[in-house]
Amino acid sequence: MKVLIVDDSKAMRMIVRRSLTQAGFTNVQAIEANNGVEALQVIEDQSPDLVLSDWNMPEMKGIDLLKSLRAAGRKVTLGFITSESSPEIHQQAVDSGAAFVIVKPFTPAAIEHALKPLMV
Repeated sequence: MKVLIVDDSKAMRMIVRRSLTQAGFTNVQAIEANNGVEALQVIEDQSPDLVLSDWNMPEMKGIDLLKSLRAAGRKVTLGFITSESSPEIHQQAVDSGAAFVIVKPFTPAAIEHALKPLMV
């Protein structure tokens, strides 16, 4: 499974990558992007199976990335890993087609809980 991790923080991308392994997802090929604009190009070039995106990033927010993908007819599964915890943000994510929202700080168990249903 190819997973695109989108976050403007290199450290956070490393944490997400490590958490995927700790959650038992060892058959994952992780690729990375710094923001939504870069992610659009990576998605076009590499067709990941799953996108794990931050919400707040420079150049293009995660929600705008999701809306761009859906407007273009791209059905790639996208979930958010974000510090945004308000019910309104979560509802906007779901209404826009997000598969899940994980709130930072998170545990490998939270990653496992969100991703396991998608692996069936």
